[in-house]
Amino acid sequence: MQDSEIIHGLLSNNETRPSFENHLYGQYKYLINEGCRKYNLSYDESFSAYSDAVLLAIHNVINRSFNNASSLKTYLFQIFSNKCIDLVRKKTTNKQKVHQSALEPDLLSHLPDVTKNVIERLIDAQKLEQVRQCLEVIGEKCKKVLLLFEDGYTDREIAKQLSYNNAAVAKTTRLRCLEKIKNLFTHHG
Repeated sequence: MQDSEIIHGLLSNNETRPSFENHLYGQYKYLINEGCRKYNLSYDESFSAYSDAVLLAIHNVINRSFNNASSLKTYLFQIFSNKCIDLVRKKTTNKQKVHQSALEPDLLSHLPDVTKNVIERLIDAQKLEQVRQCLEVIGEKCKKVLLLFEDGYTDREIAKQLSYNNAAVAKTTRLRCLEKIKNLFTHHG
């Protein structure tokens, strides 16, 4: 299918638009494996980056931010590459933070081990209670999605289990739910 056909189909406000969205998604799905190979991402990470890239490309076409300066394939590939790079940076940054915090002395390091362990358990228990309270506030749907994700389910598996249309919908729901939790922690934590 030509780019012009896909763009025209995405811009239509009728029941055929989802078929053009699915076509765009399927046409370049091979990029998922390339993300695994080129950026050393897991399949789920690359799948997530690809889904985000397709959603953003569709959004930009619909909102007329895509100006046809390149092909849809090139445009989608660039977005996907940026998403993969963001994931790599995030993973690298998070690993560095873990190592830094382990090396940096903090206030707890000056306490006797027994006291330090008690304080750490109290802090963990308090955080756990805050999470439980937030899960009750955000609603049953969000609670299910987040608990499944915490149990190690992928977005694809969550979509199947909770009858979402696809993994992208499950991911979007999960990210919105995480944002709700974050906002609750920020305002009440």
